[in-house]
Amino acid sequence: MGINIFLFVRFYLFYDSGPQFFYTRQLLGSALAWARAPAAVLNFNCMLILLPVCRNLLSLLRGSFVCCGRTMRKQLDKNLTFHKLVAYMIALMTAVHTVAHLLNVEWYINSRHGRYGPLPGNLSMLEDDDDDDHHTTFLNPVQSDSTTPTIFAFTTIAGLTGVVITLALILMITSSMEVIRRSYFEVFWYTHHLFIIFFAGLVFHGAGRIVRGQVSTDPPHNTTLCKDHPDKWGKISECPIPQFAGGFPQTWMWVIGPMVIYICERLLRFIRYLQAVRYKKIVMHPSRVLELQLVKSGFKMDVGQYVFLNCPEISQLEWHPFTMTSAPEEEFFTIHIRQADTFCLFSLLIGVDGPFGTASEDVFDYEVSMLVGAGIGVTPFASILKSIWYKFKDSNPKLRTRKIYFYWLCRETHAFEWFADLLQVLEKEMDERGLKDFLTYKLFLTGWDHTHAAHVMVHFDKDTDVITGLKQKTHYGRPNWDKEFEQVRQENPSSVVGTFLCGPAALAKVLEKKCVKYSDVDPRKTKFYFNKENF
Repeated sequence: MGINIFLFVRFYLFYDSGPQFFYTRQLLGSALAWARAPAAVLNFNCMLILLPVCRNLLSLLRGSFVCCGRTMRKQLDKNLTFHKLVAYMIALMTAVHTVAHLLNVEWYINSRHGRYGPLPGNLSMLEDDDDDDHHTTFLNPVQSDSTTPTIFAFTTIAGLTGVVITLALILMITSSMEVIRRSYFEVFWYTHHLFIIFFAGLVFHGAGRIVRGQVSTDPPHNTTLCKDHPDKWGKISECPIPQFAGGFPQTWMWVIGPMVIYICERLLRFIRYLQAVRYKKIVMHPSRVLELQLVKSGFKMDVGQYVFLNCPEISQLEWHPFTMTSAPEEEFFTIHIRQADTFCLFSLLIGVDGPFGTASEDVFDYEVSMLVGAGIGVTPFASILKSIWYKFKDSNPKLRTRKIYFYWLCRETHAFEWFADLLQVLEKEMDERGLKDFLTYKLFLTGWDHTHAAHVMVHFDKDTDVITGLKQKTHYGRPNWDKEFEQVRQENPSSVVGTFLCGPAALAKVLEKKCVKYSDVDPRKTKFYFNKENF
């Protein structure tokens, strides 16, 4: 925001008070500055808009290639939020820029017709000299008395590209609304690729050099003396005919770097798409969750990372994100897909792009970690817990983390089935090693009826839970987060606690507030840091 405000103010003052635009302001007034200042802000934001969606670049930055601190990694994990904020600024500045230029075109035409007095009229009647190879004489780009705003918009480079850019932007923004993304994802996906047309139009938009400023002449044109005597231009040495030139197009210099980075990103994704993927095992769990065990040459992952899957039989353009549930120590990688989201059950051909980094990679960087999964959102934590199991197979596991709290919220009992086996193995492993306190997990069933409650009460005295078969009994209803955070704070009075969520936005807001509420102002005491999965 600071850079945006600086650019807007700087270029507004530059065009509003710059001596080279004195005559231009006689035609356009303050609309000149109101058109050019947003253009500078647009250049900056169009430079930024592609970078947050270059996932390989972000994975590289947050990975081992560049040492990023915890604060920087947390910002990188908000890449989609940043992408949206930049898009909002582009939309706002486009609206201001467009309205200002619509006024400019109207005033160019009116000045041509002499409606604003003799000086604007004389400036508008300046024409190119046939002997002038540089065509620098004219100031008003409207050189015909029959020109209308519509004709100007569709017969000039700036006008035509401006119309195309604005229409593409409107379609991209409207199709990005959450109601469209949730219900008609394909509409969002295909419409968003209008960004190719948007950037193509953006590069050529300034080539018409519509906004022109005064250039030096020999002898120099004395604006102060000559502005009131346009009839003497070219007749006395102090007032030679003023010369004007359009500014050099600069937008391409702002966006060329990100465009090259994005093209490299897509080429890398295409190469990955061509690499063969082999199925090791396919399991359909009773909980309507499909498990795919896949093998791909040269594939390396870290805990909590995700990949994009593509089914060419449906569409070669659609890629959907799925968190991997396998551990880095395994020779294959695993994807669990909820049946409601399955788009490739009937396809034996599949494309895989990734892996990409997420907030869950940082779990082992904290002394204490709180893992919160909702429904199928447990997938990144399955990867983490599997990795813990492999690490503890080593007699001396090198872990900075000394305590993990795991919370899983599900609406129905069947959802626990595919993950309960892993928890049972971990539970047994921790018992055998005398590490019961390392992993504390709580399962919450948020949807249940009276029949189910009666069944639980009958079997309440059993050593294991009737739903999961675990020693830890299932809780009914939603967690009391104040109670949970208070317990974690009391048990870890001087620790840095990383709170990780893979779940809905509503729960994210709650947990983020609790992290702030229960973090002590004393840096020597408990601090909670909130992290959320974003795709």
